[in-house]
Amino acid sequence: MENNTSLQQQLLDAGVHFGHLKKKWNPKMLPYIFAEKKGIHIIDLNKTVDALQETAAAMKQIARSGKKILFVGTKKQAKDIVNESARRVNMPFVTERWLGGMLTNFNTVRKSVKKMQSIEKMLGDGSFDSVTKKERLTLTRDKEKMEKVLGGIAQLGRVPAALFIVDIGHEHIALAEAKRLGITTFGMVDTNCDPNKVDFAVPANDDATKSIAIITNYLTAAIAEGLAERMAAKDEETEELSDDEKERKAARMEAEAQAEGGRGGRGSRGAGGPGGPGGAGGGQRRRTSGGGGGSRGPGGGRR
Repeated sequence: MENNTSLQQQLLDAGVHFGHLKKKWNPKMLPYIFAEKKGIHIIDLNKTVDALQETAAAMKQIARSGKKILFVGTKKQAKDIVNESARRVNMPFVTERWLGGMLTNFNTVRKSVKKMQSIEKMLGDGSFDSVTKKERLTLTRDKEKMEKVLGGIAQLGRVPAALFIVDIGHEHIALAEAKRLGITTFGMVDTNCDPNKVDFAVPANDDATKSIAIITNYLTAAIAEGLAERMAAKDEETEELSDDEKERKAARMEAEAQAEGGRGGRGSRGAGGPGGPGGAGGGQRRRTSGGGGGSRGPGGGRR
């Protein structure tokens, strides 16, 4: 319980409980609103703590299964925090601009990423040394532009398993695409948004840098735990495997040795034999061909 209290205190200090003005509220946020103070809605931090822990558990599970969670936060306040957190756990992120179709038209976006990587590679290995200065400059600019928008998803080979969104109202296109593809969605939801639009809603102030930081860092820590558990499980598996493999290898070698011995015996036994059957076979073959010749003769006569 103490842990909860301290977490609640941290959330309080970070101003996670400050919602929007009363007139901007979304009535569907009613269960998460504690009170109204000076025309501003105050978010119930008990609900935030519960939602945060539930979301963290789900994210940890996804990370443990080796799947990717795409971080989305293109607001000025969220950019740096989201970028840094996603890099820390090696997850893809979008912090500049959400390209329409980044999920629903993933293959096309992948092509752009490949183009960006090939330009990068060519600039690196000197393939562009022969082109003019102007062309090289154009390519470098193109690469920088693409890097800005696509850099965070460069390593994403397939559509992610989940999305973590800071401000679901601001990132409504990303949310709509994820919904269309049936991707799990986690989101920071302020009092002006509809919490039912995401699978896991964390009621929190999504405008203050401190608030975004504390929520994002808490969830990133859960992902890191999931990844660490995955690594530990993998190491254990490898150790178990190695013992099994040793036994298997020994059994295989023994079997091969026995087979080798048996083969040697058979070979010496049959060494004298093949001549006999071979001879017989030869005789038969000759006879057959002779018979064939006879039959061909009369045929020739008939023709």
